[in-house]
Amino acid sequence: MRLLLALVPLLMLGAQEKAPEKQAKAPLPPPTNLKVLKVTTGQEVGQIMRTFTVGLGVQCIYCHVQGNFASDDNPKKEIARHMITMTQQVNGNFSEGKLRVSCYTCHRGEPEPKTAPEPRAGR
Repeated sequence: MRLLLALVPLLMLGAQEKAPEKQAKAPLPPPTNLKVLKVTTGQEVGQIMRTFTVGLGVQCIYCHVQGNFASDDNPKKEIARHMITMTQQVNGNFSEGKLRVSCYTCHRGEPEPKTAPEPRAGR
């Protein structure tokens, strides 16, 4: 009887239909209206944008118009362009070509940059 009870869950698992295999993601469309970024594929833009969302702790529509990422109607997009240019200039001042600063350097996952450390508790 115990053997039968142990086999029932296995039989139920075997009777379930297999989940459909994941379909390959369609390639992202080529980027449009790039004024600062020097990339050529949607995949490159997507990867860069993911680093921005982590660095600022925001979602895409913080800087973009939902459904129309190429639009310049959101003024935060122009601010982002200035910030990107600033980090490119700072990083360009180092001869070894390493990334020295990024959005996260100042923003630490917040929309507004941190200009001073958080006060310590008990001081």
